Order: sequence, then structure tokens, then C-alpha cells
Amino acid sequence: MTFDLNSLLAERAGQGYELQDKYLKPHLSRMLHVIGFDKVYEKAEGGYLWDSDGNRYADFLTGFGVFGMGRNHPVIRKALHDLLDAEVADLVQFDCALLPGLLAERLLAKAPGLDRAYFCNSGTEAVETALKFARYSTGKTRVLYCDHAFHGLTLGSLSVNGSPEFRRGFDPLLPDGRIPLGDLDALARELRAGDVAALLVEPIQGKGVHICPPGFLAAAADLLHEHGAVLICDEIQTGLGRTGRFFAYQHEDVQPDIVTVAKALSGGFIPVAATLAKDWIFQKVYSSMDRPFVHDSTFGHNAPAMTAGLASLAVIEDEHLVENAERMGETLMAALAEMAGRYELLGEVRGRGLMIGLEFCKPRSLKLRTGWNMLQAARHGLFAQMIVVFLFQRHRILTQVAADHDEVIKLLPTLTIGETEVKLFCDAFADVMDDASRGSGLMWDFGRTLIKQAVKR
Repeated sequence: MTFDLNSLLAERAGQGYELQDKYLKPHLSRMLHVIGFDKVYEKAEGGYLWDSDGNRYADFLTGFGVFGMGRNHPVIRKALHDLLDAEVADLVQFDCALLPGLLAERLLAKAPGLDRAYFCNSGTEAVETALKFARYSTGKTRVLYCDHAFHGLTLGSLSVNGSPEFRRGFDPLLPDGRIPLGDLDALARELRAGDVAALLVEPIQGKGVHICPPGFLAAAADLLHEHGAVLICDEIQTGLGRTGRFFAYQHEDVQPDIVTVAKALSGGFIPVAATLAKDWIFQKVYSSMDRPFVHDSTFGHNAPAMTAGLASLAVIEDEHLVENAERMGETLMAALAEMAGRYELLGEVRGRGLMIGLEFCKPRSLKLRTGWNMLQAARHGLFAQMIVVFLFQRHRILTQVAADHDEVIKLLPTLTIGETEVKLFCDAFADVMDDASRGSGLMWDFGRTLIKQAVKR
């Protein structure tokens, strides 16, 4: 038979949730239904989505940071069309193709002090690569990580995951060691054992939007190097301009030994990730002619992924998206910080560039504490989920809770946003917070709605 994608999409339109229930992850569609997120999206452009009823949604989630350049960017689309039309010889494997070298050259130009790149398909693969490279190059086995860290969900990455809900039931994992974010004394204690290969750290943690204290990365690098270990910076979500620098570690005076990159490098089209490292690390791993495939990925340097990466870097540079992230991030943070003084439920606004966390806290007044305590008794983190739900249902703004059982929501808008989107979010957030601050009514309504939807489903 002849395959016709457009006909297939038209014939099976609206069946995604049914197929999910039958063939894919159990309970996902139920969860989306309970919180009212069970929409069918039919179109996406820039920082917006449209559902099957024609409603437009502002995307402040961006596929967990994948769509830094916006959805369906015309420059990246054209590059991929051009590649398909060129009919290149791809994935020959026993050759040295042009596109991977070009992408490595341009990516490493943004990371002075790093010399070589390894390409793979996802962030967790980039982390797996970093773990293997650190262990092999140092001759040591243990990798340290921080509380609340998230570096992926494959077995090696899971071993350096600071969230117990992801680790539970998958033991035994690789030898590891956990330290509090920013705690140099804890790092020094772990290093005394002499078996530590690396510290893996996010300059800004995705789970909870916790920022490394000023000077921590540089001091950690010095300590690690004194003990023959290396510093790995996970830039999978923070990289490519998200924080107002090309890489988030560049806010500090530090030179990591290994950096992982993914998400936005794809342009939102073709999964691609990279592990960047110093030359000596690559020379150790790939030490002779009989070791060029000692660590490899069949699809890692495929031509569509390399093209998407090259086009994405061009868009970031041509449209000055790093600078825009810094400028619009400052504008958005300032407006939200002013609200922290207005709403007793909003405890802190933190972040850098366009990676922002809004943390909610127990209110002082009795009229608000009643509703807050009710939600906390049901499940810690429900107040933040309530804000996410009402931003979505009332104002069609898509956001996320920053971590399970955490009273923080995270904002990851496209790096292309302007003052229109900043005002849109701030007005919507103020409307929801005004309602939440009038008393416990909104919280009781939300609790009852969740229970009702869960029972119906």
C-alpha cells in the first residue's frame, strides 16, 4: 500500500488519548484528564499552540525546554527540507562525514576551553557518555551529584539522580555519592576517599530551579582537580542561551572539564545531544586505532540531527536570542519579584534569564492557611499544581510544576518572547493569585474538582 501521512492524520484525528490508553503508558491520559490538560493540539508556531477547537495557548513549558527557538521555526524547517532534497549519504559509519565536524566546530566555539564533541540522541545519553568518560579518564569509579538533581532516567543517569521518586525500585544502581547543592565541605569529605571520578552538577537545577551559589562551581573545580577528579556541568536544559549566557556556567569564572548539551540543540525537530570535553579526556578514551568505537551511538551523528543543530545555532546567533533571554528574563523577573511583595502566598522568585521558578509558601493569615493546609494534607505540591491548572484553564498558558511534591512552578518560555508575552503571563498570574488570595474558596473548589474528575475517570 502507499503511505500517505496527511490521509492517516485526517483519518485518525482525535484518537491520540485512546491509543495512549491501549498501547502506550498506562495512566498518562487519566492524569491529563484529571488536571484538565487533555487537549488535542493541531497547530504550533513560535511560542503558541492551537487546539482542535481553535483556542490559542501561550507555551511557557516548551517541551521541557526543547523549543528554545520556538515551534516550527522556518529557518530550521528549510534546512531540513534542503537536506532531504540533497539526498546525502548518511550513517555510512566507516567514513568521516562533513556535518558532524561542522556542528562540533560551531558548538565548541561557544565553549572556550573545551576541545572535542561526541554526538548522541538524548540528554540522558549525553550524561551516560560523561559518566563513562569521567570514570575512564580518571581511573576512578564514583560520581558525585547534588540533592534534587535530575540528569536523565537511564540506569547510569538514574544513579546520579537526586529525586528518590525516580530511583525507587530500580536499585542497585552505580556507586555514587550525594551532596547538598553548594556544599563545599561535603564535597571535600567525599573526595578524601580517593575514589571520586567527578562531580556532576546543573548550574541551575531543573527540579525546583535552584541556583548554584556564587563561586561554588569554580571552588568545586579546584577541589576536584586537586584530587584527580573532573567537573561535569549538565547544560541540557540551561544551555544554548536559556539563562542569558550561551551556557549557564558562563555566569561564573569556571572552566568545566565536561559539558552535556541537548534539548534546544534539536530546534524542536530531530533529537540530538552532545558531550563536550577537554582534549585529554577524549585522548584517554579513544587512545588508539583499535578504540574508535569503544563508545559510540549508531544514530548519534545522523545528518538530520546535525542539520537541526547547525540551523539552531544559526538562529540563536542571527536573532540574538541569548541577549533577548537576558533582557526579557530581567523584565519578567522584575515584574514577578514585585508580586512577591504583594502576595503572601508567593514566597520567592528566582532564576536566570528565561528559566524562572516561582515558589509558594504557607500564608500568614488564618483565612488563607485553612485552604493551604487542606491542599497540603491531600498532597504536598498541590497549591503549585492549582496555579498551573488555573493559568491553563482560565488564560490558556501552559506551565509546569517544577518538581513532584514541590510548591514551585517553572517558566521555560521560548527565547524569542517579547514584552507582549511577558505582559500576558504577568496579567494572568496576577489574576489567579488575586483569586487565590481572597480566601480558601479557590483552593476548596480545586480540591473538589480533582476528586470529582478522578472518580469520574
